[in-house]
Amino acid sequence: MKIKAQIAMVMNLDKCIGCHTCSIPCKNVWTNREGAEYIWYNNVETKPGVGYPKKWENQSEWNGGWRIKFGRLSLRAGGKSNKMLNIFHNPDLPEIDDYYEPWTYNYGDLASSPRKRNQPALRPKSLLTGKNLQIKWGPNWEDDLAGVNVTGLEDVNFRSVKEHNAYLQFKKVFMFYLPRICEHCLNPSCVASCPSGALYKRDEDGIVLVDQEQCRGWRYCVSGCPYKKVYFNWRSGRSEKCIFCYPRIEAGLPTLCAETCVGRIRYIGVLLYDADRIFRAASTINEKLLYEAQTSLFLDPNDPDIAARAIENGIPESYLDAARRSPVYKLIVKWKLALPPHPEFRTLPMVWYIPPLSPLVDQADRSGELIDISDNMRIPLKYLANVLAAGEEAPVRLALRRLMALRRYMRSVRVELQPDASFLEEVGLDEATAKEMYALLAVAKYDERNVIPTVRRETVEDLHRRQGECGYPPASLG
Repeated sequence: MKIKAQIAMVMNLDKCIGCHTCSIPCKNVWTNREGAEYIWYNNVETKPGVGYPKKWENQSEWNGGWRIKFGRLSLRAGGKSNKMLNIFHNPDLPEIDDYYEPWTYNYGDLASSPRKRNQPALRPKSLLTGKNLQIKWGPNWEDDLAGVNVTGLEDVNFRSVKEHNAYLQFKKVFMFYLPRICEHCLNPSCVASCPSGALYKRDEDGIVLVDQEQCRGWRYCVSGCPYKKVYFNWRSGRSEKCIFCYPRIEAGLPTLCAETCVGRIRYIGVLLYDADRIFRAASTINEKLLYEAQTSLFLDPNDPDIAARAIENGIPESYLDAARRSPVYKLIVKWKLALPPHPEFRTLPMVWYIPPLSPLVDQADRSGELIDISDNMRIPLKYLANVLAAGEEAPVRLALRRLMALRRYMRSVRVELQPDASFLEEVGLDEATAKEMYALLAVAKYDERNVIPTVRRETVEDLHRRQGECGYPPASLG
C-alpha cells in the first residue's frame, strides 16, 4: 500500500445559481493576457447542452481519456508510436471555433466619431486577426437553455433516455448548472499523452501542472484530456491549465472559484488514497463499476493503521489532521452524496458533484400507487446517471433520496415541530448523521467548507527548478 494525499473538491449542484461569479476572478487573475483570451479555467455550463468547447463529452469525436482495448488500459487516442507518427498532425484537436474566436471592440471609435444623426455602433473585431467578426459561439452560449432545442439534440448525456426529444420541448424541458474546472485526476490522461513529459502530478497534493520550460507545444495534452480543460496559448506556444490556485492552497486558502462562490457550493479538503491500486481501479472492465472502484481507493484517515502507514509514507501530520476533518471525505465516502463526472473516461477525476434535486412531476402512477421520487423528478434520473455515474442509476438514486430525506426531516423539525426520522431510516441514515449533513450542506462556515493544510517549502532543495515547473511563461514569452 502506497498512501498519497490529494486536494479534492466537491460542488453541490443543488445550490448552484449559475451566476458565473466563480469564472470572473479566475479569468481576471490567471488568464488576463495575450494568447489566453479564449481560455476559461473555470466555466459554468447549462445542462442540457453541448458545453464548452462544443461536445467535449463526446469522446467518439475527440478521443480523450482512456479505454479498455484488448483487455488492457490504453489511451483512446493511441500510444507513443501513434503520436510520433502524427506529431505534426493531431486529428483530435479542437479548433478555435469549437471554443470561440475571442473578440474586442474599438471603443475609441465612439469617442472619435463625428457628429451624426444616429448613435455610432461598434462591430466586434477578432483578437486573433484584427478583422471584423461575426459572433457565432461563446463560453456560455447556451446559458439558461439558450438554443437548447437545437444544441440539446447533440448532448451525449441523452443516450438511453427514452423519448429524449420530449425533454427539449418547452413544457417538459429541465435545466441545471454544471461548473467545471480541471479534475486533477488520479490517472490523468493529459500527463500520459504528453510526448515531452511537461505535464506532471505534484507528489504532495496531487495538483496537475504544466512545466512551462519543458512544454514544446505538441498539444496532445489538449486532445488527451476528455474534459478539455487543457488549453493552448497561441502567443507563448505553450499549454496551460487550471493550477487549482496552488499558491493559495499552499497558504491554506481555497481556490479563487471557491472563495468567491456566491452559493457556497464548493468544498475543498484532503483525501488519502492508495496509489498502488490506481491502475487496477482504472482498468475495471465494466464502466458502470468505475464509481465504486474509485471510491474504494479512498482510505479512512481515522483508522489508526492507515494513519500510521500514512506517516511512514511521508504524509505530513498537518495533512493527516486535515484529512480527518475533510468535508469532501464525508460527502464522497461517508455519506455517498457526491459523484465523479464521467467516470467512464477512466481518469479517476477528483472534482466531484452532488446531483441536483428538481421538482416532482407526480408522486403516483396511473394506478394510484406511490413511486420512487428519484424516478419522477423533472430532471431524468438516467440523464444524471450518464453525467455522474457512467449510466449506473443506483448511486445517483441513493444520493437524491438521501438529499430528499434530509429535506423532509429538517422540515419536520423546523416547520412541523415534530421530528420524524422515518424518512432517514429508509435511506440508511440516523438523526445524528442528518444533523451533521445539514450543518455542512446548509450552514457550514468558511473553515468548515475549506479544510486545507499549509505547505512548508523550507525543505525543498531546488526552489529555482520548482519555480520553473509551476509558473507560467516569462513576460518575454507571454
